[in-house]
Amino acid sequence: MERFAVKRGLVKQVTADGGLGKLAQDFFDDVTSTGDNAFTGSHGIMSSIKAHYEGDALITDVVNERPNFDDREAMKAAQDDRRRFTTFLDEATGYNSKQRGDKAKEWVKKASKAKSAISGARHFMSMAKAMSDEKREKAEALITEIEAALEAGDNTKAAGRGEKLSKMLNE
Repeated sequence: MERFAVKRGLVKQVTADGGLGKLAQDFFDDVTSTGDNAFTGSHGIMSSIKAHYEGDALITDVVNERPNFDDREAMKAAQDDRRRFTTFLDEATGYNSKQRGDKAKEWVKKASKAKSAISGARHFMSMAKAMSDEKREKAEALITEIEAALEAGDNTKAAGRGEKLSKMLNE
């Protein structure tokens, strides 16, 4: 399962144009809409393609079959299938391959920052002798929020709460 960031406003546009299933019909075979913005399908070496929008992200789950590496035509077909999938991702996310990679790195970096903020806060609180109970409670509440946001896959919110936690403890 992979997560791809989607350009702001694109989900609304795709929905207005008939949904993700309709878009997928331009690229894949046996496409079945499983909701406004979800589908299942297949194409060539991709024996199963499932995708849906979730908030501001496209979630995909693709099962690839191994092509016959000794058959030149099979390899060409497999390359074409992957290129088709990449073109679909361009259309469904509004970003090209490089931009999708950059967005994925940014997403992971936000999660890392949030986890680092939690770790730093816990270390600071274990070392701090003169920290008020009220401040400790606020910090624990923020840590709980950050962990919940990470669990829900909202790395942007988690990173923001992490910054707020760090600022609060540095006051």
